[in-house]
Amino acid sequence: MTDTGRLRVAVACQGGGSHTAFTAGVLKRLLGAEELAGVEIVGLSGTSGGAVCALLAWSALLEGDPGGAGGLLEAFWADNSATTPLEQLVNAWVMWAARLEHLVVLPAVSPYDTPTSAQALGEFRAMLERRVDFDRLAATARQAGESGPMLLLGAVDVLSGDFRAFNSRREPITADMVLASAAIPTLFRAVRVDGGTSWDGLFSQNPPVRELVDTRPDELWVIQINPARRDREPRTMVEIADRRNELAGNLSLHQELGFIEKIDQLLEGGRLAADGRYQQIVVRLLELSRPRRSRSLGSASKLDRDPAFIRGLLAHGEARAEEFLAALAFERAWRRRDPGAVLGCFADDAELWSAPPFPDQGSLRGRRRIGRFVRGHLTTDLQVDPTRKQVAGQRVTWTVRTHRDDPAERVRGHAEAEFRDGKVVGLRLGG
Repeated sequence: MTDTGRLRVAVACQGGGSHTAFTAGVLKRLLGAEELAGVEIVGLSGTSGGAVCALLAWSALLEGDPGGAGGLLEAFWADNSATTPLEQLVNAWVMWAARLEHLVVLPAVSPYDTPTSAQALGEFRAMLERRVDFDRLAATARQAGESGPMLLLGAVDVLSGDFRAFNSRREPITADMVLASAAIPTLFRAVRVDGGTSWDGLFSQNPPVRELVDTRPDELWVIQINPARRDREPRTMVEIADRRNELAGNLSLHQELGFIEKIDQLLEGGRLAADGRYQQIVVRLLELSRPRRSRSLGSASKLDRDPAFIRGLLAHGEARAEEFLAALAFERAWRRRDPGAVLGCFADDAELWSAPPFPDQGSLRGRRRIGRFVRGHLTTDLQVDPTRKQVAGQRVTWTVRTHRDDPAERVRGHAEAEFRDGKVVGLRLGG
């Protein structure tokens, strides 16, 4: 935490084309939220569409108007939607071609063989420059120095194969850097920045995390576009291609988060000295639910610019952020071991299930019965494990352990909470 007692948080935005409109909805709800008055955003990172969202949020923070990020994000995604008849026709054709590509072999056209690629990149630049004055932003960031939030944009150098993270504390952020992070090679030509030839950051760090840790955050919040889990085995070509895309997109993220969790565990176990070089970082994931269009169109839906689809993703992001804030309030009350505050987070008709390795209580319905469990077990013997990530997906999941001084005697399991209107309506504890 800072000297003023504020919680230091870094936010990482995973890339995923149109699906990152979800990220815009999350950031719109979180930035400037009254519930986060004690939080300082010390850094943002992003890749591809996540880079655009991170840039717009960062610009609002630098201007001292975090709440203004919502307007910038909504305006960009409205601008990026296919609203004119011609745009809608092109969008329908792109969706048809992308979906058909999974089923039959189509002739591929290089972006270097068509002038529309350069034109599309120019339109992308214009959309950015309508929202951001890059010269002014560079001057503001330079003036803020180390006290201002950091911005990292992920890309990869096509020729050398080196991963790149454009860092606002080392160089002024330009429109070309954002375009480089979002230059999907099948749609856009490579972007030349600082002597390098860059492609979409989805091929490198999605999103950059390692350098974001240099901001020394207490917590890392990751807005994850590619769902980690799938309920059933992919069988159709569309489903197989979609799952391959998700797994590839999560590869670098899971590796970097796994490293952070391992450091956290070594610090807590005393096997790594807390000498100032390393510090514990709580990791939280806000995960996009697989959109319906993704189920029918597969990964092609990440190119979909249909206005209703974009608006739905924005709304989903806001709803998921609302649930995330409610989960934070519940967790904080639980960490404080405050039975009254914890019970106040439950709805009147809530249900709690507890099974081994925790007390085998079965189903408890209603605040009165739940209250006895809260006072007798939840706030006395059970605690959230800070060395393992929290996941806000269809439900919010924590790793939970019994409170023991000796790590060898601790028993671990999971807590899974379901929220409605900011209240816990279901909590399941078990293995």
